[in-house]
Amino acid sequence: MDESNKENRTDRGLPAARDGEVFSPIRWRNGLQLLDQTLLPGRELWIDCDRPEVVADAIRRLAVRGAPAIGVAAAYGLVVGLRSVARDEDLGPRFDEVYELLLGTRPTAVNLRWALERGRKVFEARRGEGAAATVAALLDWANWLHARDIETNRRMGQNGAALFHPGDRVLTHCNAGALATAGYGTAVGVITAGFEAGKIRQVWVDETRPLLQGSRLTAWELGRLGIPFHVVTDSSVGALMSRELVDRIVVGADRIAANGDVANKIGTYTVAVMAARHGVPFYVAAPLSTIDPDTPTGNDIPIEIREPHEVTAFHGVMVSPEAAPAQNFAFDVTPHELVAGIITEVGVLEPPYVESIREALKQAE
Repeated sequence: MDESNKENRTDRGLPAARDGEVFSPIRWRNGLQLLDQTLLPGRELWIDCDRPEVVADAIRRLAVRGAPAIGVAAAYGLVVGLRSVARDEDLGPRFDEVYELLLGTRPTAVNLRWALERGRKVFEARRGEGAAATVAALLDWANWLHARDIETNRRMGQNGAALFHPGDRVLTHCNAGALATAGYGTAVGVITAGFEAGKIRQVWVDETRPLLQGSRLTAWELGRLGIPFHVVTDSSVGALMSRELVDRIVVGADRIAANGDVANKIGTYTVAVMAARHGVPFYVAAPLSTIDPDTPTGNDIPIEIREPHEVTAFHGVMVSPEAAPAQNFAFDVTPHELVAGIITEVGVLEPPYVESIREALKQAE
């Protein structure tokens, strides 16, 4: 990170979850603060985002991550970028500049574009009222989007909880909890609702190479929530299912195509294939904003390829020979025929997904 994009950081410890508490990794306190998830679970540190470049850098390097969280952070990023505009005539060029900066950070997560496009509509509707009124309107909208995502996730959790049976052992991949959203979570939100309903006995947490979002983040969240879990290596999933130790699988998504193909963290496709082999229901939990009707199939989803050093090193420590080449696909695509259901805020979508997705999006409008 270059000197011009250096973040202002503030250490603030987070207590264990309390009854009714909804933890969010994003907050606005007369300015945007993002929890730096690259340092969890060892250190809990908030980034003060006083410029849009800081927001963009946080998204790009996964300090804030998860499709819904990226969308909400980008909404606030528009506010951060426009707060410094003094002349009304500079509003348009500045908005376009900030919009493109944020849009270019993560190509796979469709919530990013979804939020920015809606931010543009708010901007165009209010820009004639001047800079101050426009920024105030964008902030009101970002706050609304933040609260809406939490409520969406709660509804998703209740819809998904109905899929579980008492004593279920559930496996999840990567992190799709409060840290990946504005609060409560998608897949982990579903697991939380199922646990609170007395149905979930145990959660298997894939470590999720190469950045260990499962063992670092999902384990941290489940521990705060008091939900029993075990961390397992990614390569354990087949053995767990062959021993009949997994009853359900719930994962999140970064983009869902119009036909129900799902892009999610690398390794998800492997889990889905193993689930099909062993007859374990494989569910995806995602808000409707993660569904991209303009992307016909998974073949049309752009897959982010990240820096090789994330594979060959961890937290700056080399785990491969210095000159070892590496390929770092951030996501893979799970074909829709391997998905038992897509858990959304309006219900559980079932095959054929082309029809159920079309109907759900129509309902949302």
